[in-house]
Amino acid sequence: MEEDRHAWERPGAFQVGPGVYRIPLPLPGDHLKAVNVYAIVDGDRLVLVDGGWAMADSTDLLDRALGSLRYRIADIRDFLVTHVHRDHYTQAVAVRRRTGSRISLGEGEAANLDATHAGWDEHPDVPALRRAGAPQLADLVRTWSSADIDLAQWEYPDRWLPDAVELTLESRTLTVLATPGHTRGHVVFVDRQAGALFAGDHVLPHITPSIGVELRRPPSPLRDYLASLRVVGAMPDLALLPAHGPVRPSTRGRVEELLAHHEQRLAATARAVAGGASSCFDVTRALTWTRRERRFDELDTFNQLLAVHETAAHLEVLVEREAVTRSPDESGVLRYGISAPGGGTDASATSRG
Repeated sequence: MEEDRHAWERPGAFQVGPGVYRIPLPLPGDHLKAVNVYAIVDGDRLVLVDGGWAMADSTDLLDRALGSLRYRIADIRDFLVTHVHRDHYTQAVAVRRRTGSRISLGEGEAANLDATHAGWDEHPDVPALRRAGAPQLADLVRTWSSADIDLAQWEYPDRWLPDAVELTLESRTLTVLATPGHTRGHVVFVDRQAGALFAGDHVLPHITPSIGVELRRPPSPLRDYLASLRVVGAMPDLALLPAHGPVRPSTRGRVEELLAHHEQRLAATARAVAGGASSCFDVTRALTWTRRERRFDELDTFNQLLAVHETAAHLEVLVEREAVTRSPDESGVLRYGISAPGGGTDASATSRG
């Protein structure tokens, strides 16, 4: 029987381990319909991994799900948040304001929260999109104003989490593991005794996480992501508790699939350059997108922006591997070409890890 890929989105509280419950909460208006938060029973209180998106429907469903376990939102003592994206962070902030719970976040996300609070005269994506050769998307993003951001949803956490720190709860010890890539400050939480990984958006069972969608993008987010995947893949295999999608018995198997996927995308990106696509935007349009292999023009505007950023991240890694060259033209658009024989590697080099 074919798997129901959407069964995991159904509301409720589902036990996924001793004292651990998966609670899917809704997301508005995207192809992705839910985010998993995980409630850990810890003495007479709860610790939640991730918080959900701050909106009334999500809060109501969280309240009902916890009620089915004989808890209330007021019983949440701590939120351990994997990264600062809206669907993971903002409801934790809203609940803290209401109940006094605490929030912990990876220390690498400080740059993104600082940028949110500082605001901008011009959105940071605008120069990147112009360099990518996508002026129409750049003009669209120029209309995005930092004045529209509700800073009450983006308050700072109570605690910044460094890599490798151990969090001693009443019921278990979790190890923080920095896994930059999806965002620069993304972390996962390792429960070694239970053999489980609270993976956030680092390892997802059905989809490939977007790379570098943040206000303060690092120089090479895909390089960071591939390195983080290898760190997780080298660990003893753990059950995968993802933020989007069903729980799976093996993290390592999915890590191997994600690494293979990106090597395939790197090869396809190099082939597009070899075929004459010279700007990031040209390459983006030459590739197909999503597992349905849609053309760029079939994507909505937000996913077009994601596609351009994804392509830029893959091109950066190809430049680092000396598979392609890069130089600006007279208008400032970055132009790419295949490295000359003897001066680098050809597209087949992208099969290397």
